[in-house]
Amino acid sequence: MHQGLRTLDELPIGQSAVVHRVGCEQRVGCRLMEMGLLPGTPIEMVRRAPLGDPLEIRLRGYLLSLRSADAAGVTLVPDGHADPPGATDGDGHSHGSAIPFAAHPARAATIGGRVPRVLVAGNANSGKTTIFNRLTGARARVGNYPGVTVARASREIDLPDGPRVEVVDLPGTYSLSTYSPDEQVAVDEVLGRRGDDPDAVVVVVDATALERGLYLVMQIIETGVPVVVALNMVDEARAAGVDVDASKLGDWLGVEVVPMVATTGEGLDDLRAAIARAVGLAARPEVAWSDFPPAVESAVSEVEQSLDGSGFVRTPAARRSWAVWSLLSHSADEDDVEGLPDGVRRTVDTVRQQAADAQLELGRGLIAARYGWIEQVVADVRRVRPAAASSVVWTERIDSVLTHRLWGLGVFAVVMALLFEALFTWSEPFIGVIETVTVWLQNGVTGVLPAGALQDLMVNGVIAGVGNVVVFVPQIAMIGLFIAVLEDAGYLARVAFLIDRLMGRVGLHGKAFVPMLSGFACAIPGVMATRTIESRRDRLITMLTLPMISCSARLPVFALVTAVVFAGSGRVFGLFSTGAVVLFSMYAVSVVATLGAAAVLRRTVLHGPRLPLVLELPPYRMPVWRNVFLATWRGLRKFLIDAGTIILTMTIILWALLSYPRSAEIAQRYEAERVAVAASVADADAQAEQMAALDGQEAGEQLRYSVAGRVGRLMEPTIEPLGFDWRIGVGILGAFAAREVFVSTLGIVFGIAEADEESVSLRTSLQEARHPDGSTLMTPLAGISLMVFFVLACQCMSTIGVVRRESGSWGWPIFMFAYMSVLAYVASLVVYQVGSLLGWGV
Repeated sequence: MHQGLRTLDELPIGQSAVVHRVGCEQRVGCRLMEMGLLPGTPIEMVRRAPLGDPLEIRLRGYLLSLRSADAAGVTLVPDGHADPPGATDGDGHSHGSAIPFAAHPARAATIGGRVPRVLVAGNANSGKTTIFNRLTGARARVGNYPGVTVARASREIDLPDGPRVEVVDLPGTYSLSTYSPDEQVAVDEVLGRRGDDPDAVVVVVDATALERGLYLVMQIIETGVPVVVALNMVDEARAAGVDVDASKLGDWLGVEVVPMVATTGEGLDDLRAAIARAVGLAARPEVAWSDFPPAVESAVSEVEQSLDGSGFVRTPAARRSWAVWSLLSHSADEDDVEGLPDGVRRTVDTVRQQAADAQLELGRGLIAARYGWIEQVVADVRRVRPAAASSVVWTERIDSVLTHRLWGLGVFAVVMALLFEALFTWSEPFIGVIETVTVWLQNGVTGVLPAGALQDLMVNGVIAGVGNVVVFVPQIAMIGLFIAVLEDAGYLARVAFLIDRLMGRVGLHGKAFVPMLSGFACAIPGVMATRTIESRRDRLITMLTLPMISCSARLPVFALVTAVVFAGSGRVFGLFSTGAVVLFSMYAVSVVATLGAAAVLRRTVLHGPRLPLVLELPPYRMPVWRNVFLATWRGLRKFLIDAGTIILTMTIILWALLSYPRSAEIAQRYEAERVAVAASVADADAQAEQMAALDGQEAGEQLRYSVAGRVGRLMEPTIEPLGFDWRIGVGILGAFAAREVFVSTLGIVFGIAEADEESVSLRTSLQEARHPDGSTLMTPLAGISLMVFFVLACQCMSTIGVVRRESGSWGWPIFMFAYMSVLAYVASLVVYQVGSLLGWGV
């Protein structure tokens, strides 16, 4: 290494330097360069995570996190000893200057009678989904964390003095090079791979990170599609002392630039008008460069000449330059190359090989050339002045505590403790109200309908089913609200920064934290959130282990069991109730099991290296409460519609399976006994007590005679070693459709119409339940065994369906279901049998 050079991982905290060369692995290096980390760029080492890795650096007005292993590939020189930013490519080759984009004269767009399609694109966390919501009145999910949008959303609107258009919100991407499935969605839409070409693209640019946003703008303009730039967060830029001349920027780009503040709606009307003009006019900007690096100019010229007259109809003429650059860059899709005419493909292969032989990286040269042009633009349109304390200053102050090497993990532990307090304590009053209303409805129906099958169906089937859905709402709302606040404030990205090294030791990517955290509410959105993880192997590891995280659907089971077997057990260390410690232990077991399964999968079925962590750390912001409440409501609505439908349906089905067929012989025998009791017992209270006992005995015999009873008794020898009997087995069978069904199923099994996890009658019935030999059914050991089974088993058909969709195969969800079921059975068996041998809790 030359004198004065050092690598980025060696830079002390608080010191600045200038990038000399980005020598990382090809895809990692190109992604870092696309995000603005290229030769000549000044950077500052801000901090290291409490566990020593990853690093946090500041460049081009924003914070970036990357691991030490990747930072070791970036060499630095001291400040004042480097070429200007963008002056060289990744290998130190210089390039010349560039001139502004020039646009074709406007002409009428031919759309062929269809509704014009307008895409909203931009970097992750630039505010594009907020703009989409403002434009359309939609309620798409937003948040202060990269990767909140993981799929396209669309809605049609009428533009003022313009046509009706379909507006499509795309996942965030830093360039048209794809590294993850969510970015692939965005790129495919922009390039028209999913149908017709877009009629216009609104590219949202964060005014506080102008250079990085303009890189994507340039690429999209190069594709030939009409573009409108929404220059968002100009209020934050002004507060930081940065003024951007939008008019001059538009002159450079050859497109309209609309300054905006999406959160308040400032500039929204101007944006609508600009979109109407872009859709109505087919402006196709031509990129006018001068003095490309000679190697790049030669390569582009060769491929363009081979394309001329080749009849390659997949690429429109207006997009020809983009096509050539894409074919020569690191992001070129090999399928696209294979689809080229033979002569063009041979030319591309030859040019690539020549560049490789000469140790030239054409892709990096193109990135450096674009940033060289961007640097000239920014120098002309941006002015920096002294300013009061801005969000950047506040972010530094808050980060000094929340990501501190000592206090950072402590604060994280407190935040998680508050989350559990919200789940187990703050939601209790709301649960009580729901239970009271459910009982009131059941009593009302019982008083109106005559005794019989219809009354039983309404009380024990429909109303009990609805009650068992709604009773989960407070807990799901609490965890949804909590996560939405943390996400909107910008804390979740810091958590990924804090624990990336810890997760890496067990084979998980740092970005897996947010899907895992979402799993505490529901595995379904957590599995969908894995789209932000670039590596398919890392995505699969995350989605195949995430269902072991204790979701809110497990809470009623845990609450019921702890109330049955640990009520009145005293306090641990005089501070915590035994039940609270057991509940916390179940969540700890779920986390340990998830991490352990990830480690095993990483070293066996999905063996391979970890993908590098390249994560933007957004500034802290006050949560937008409208967005927070919308995100919470969205999760509740999904639960009520999706899970609620399953619960209600399964409750009614289980009621039928537990009620039919009915034995006429059993009914006649007990009716005769009732007649005898009525004739022989004169005391009213004693008679009522004996009648109730006969009703319970008859219900038990009829239950054994029913379809569900027969199935339960058939499986009893299999689950008896776990400490369960056939009644618990029936509940477990129902829970394989959805865990939430377990409590209501037990209520039906034990004849408790208003059963939920707080039901005193159900608790009492379980406490009094006995095995045939007279021993207690729900001992502390049996309760622990049951909870361990629920922690590890995959009991959610909806989750299996989502994993099927996200993995693209039935093989992975079947594998997940199989290994989790076996693990649950074996773990529960070991807990019960070892505990029995030791004489604990029996």
